[in-house]
Amino acid sequence: MSKWYYLGKQNQQLQTVQTELPALVKRGELSPATLVWTPGMGPWTPASEALPALFQSTPPPAPASSGFGGPPPVPQGGNLPRAHEIDYEIIGDDLQIVEIELDPGETVIAEAGGMNYMEDDIQFETRMGDGSQPGGGFMSALKNIGKRMLTGESLFMTHFTHRGNTGKRRVAFAAPYPGKIIPMRLSELGGEIICEKDAFLCAALGTEVGIAFNRKLGTGFFGGEGFILQRLRGDGLVFVHAGGTIVKKELRGGTLRVDTGCLVAMTSGINYDIQRAGNLKSMVFGGEGLFLATLSGHGTVWLQSLPFSRLADRILANAPSAGGSSTGEGSVLGGLGRMLDGK
Repeated sequence: MSKWYYLGKQNQQLQTVQTELPALVKRGELSPATLVWTPGMGPWTPASEALPALFQSTPPPAPASSGFGGPPPVPQGGNLPRAHEIDYEIIGDDLQIVEIELDPGETVIAEAGGMNYMEDDIQFETRMGDGSQPGGGFMSALKNIGKRMLTGESLFMTHFTHRGNTGKRRVAFAAPYPGKIIPMRLSELGGEIICEKDAFLCAALGTEVGIAFNRKLGTGFFGGEGFILQRLRGDGLVFVHAGGTIVKKELRGGTLRVDTGCLVAMTSGINYDIQRAGNLKSMVFGGEGLFLATLSGHGTVWLQSLPFSRLADRILANAPSAGGSSTGEGSVLGGLGRMLDGK
């Protein structure tokens, strides 16, 4: 069976089968510089590198092609600066820390209050903005305030920079609750990912931390992620945090149904929607809620086994004010009481 390829140029896409590629080269519709992508490939790649055997001679330039969805978005090219190249180490198991190693002049950005420790020569500065630029005027920063407010994050982003002249220095960021830290290199994911609004932890300078609106009314109300998601764009490393165990799934045109709230992040080729959780009896008594989130298309999704909302619900349900035991063997308050009694 022939493999399907997607051809991209100037933010447009054309889907074609492998056997048609030689004819496209002859007609000048596929040039060595045309970006191509196929399932199993990482980022978009020039045809001269992905399909070198097709080009025995130089064809005329390819015209712009009409397109439709499927693969990751065609790289925009030039509208974002190249991100700083940082090294990292993830320490721990369930309550993890990511330790970032910076060369002189390198910068990592993080949400305000996320830093755990840092070494000498690292200085931090709190700025308004999304982290895609090393500096910027007041109006540029002001434009991003609304975005930050919609995601529920602080209005400021903290920049940690190695200001020394020699050696490497380290700064670490801690996960806010039990779970895993996921490193992602955006250049290998089409230059963009969409994640739940509290997932972003830190990233290399040059990463744009913006918002993505969930345009479907039902998905916004019942999808578990709300109407506002975070959009991370660039070509460098970003670090996302989620609860419990993390599962990475590759979708190649199929559909995956998941419990609402378990979605952590997805590449831009994924369609996110909801559907009813079976018939009326299943919806009421099945224990899976009224709706399930459906993920379809081509790309990568990351799922979490323990969303923080579920963890918080379990804690509140067992708190004494909610009817939980304050003296049982397994309760925290019961344990404290026994300690005070000398038992």
